[in-house]
Amino acid sequence: MTTTEVAVALVALCQKGEFTKATETLYSKDVVSVEAMAMPPMPAEIKGIDAVMAKGKWWMDNHEVHGAKVEGPYLHGEQFIVKFEMDVTVKPTGIRMQMTETALYTVAAGKVVKEEFFYLAPPKK
Repeated sequence: MTTTEVAVALVALCQKGEFTKATETLYSKDVVSVEAMAMPPMPAEIKGIDAVMAKGKWWMDNHEVHGAKVEGPYLHGEQFIVKFEMDVTVKPTGIRMQMTETALYTVAAGKVVKEEFFYLAPPKK
């Protein structure tokens, strides 16, 4: 698959809420995932499809998704960006929040080999 094909497929699956399927079908077995910060018990950077799948499961087990908007892809060479806006409740605390993040994906040999997440800075108070 080309970068464009991977990007379009990833966005289409995420727009349908099929985040796990996107990871299973579009990611390299050696994928690297980098968050802007560690989210205990997860470190900021993890490597390998099994670790990325476990992170996704942990996230879904700990968050109730009320709604999601997925925008993109924004293409540039072997990379693309996707914007995510989510309305979630953190299950352990019951706190409902709206979150915005942007992900930068890098593609090689027809698979996502790296994903990097960037978070919207909170407004000044």
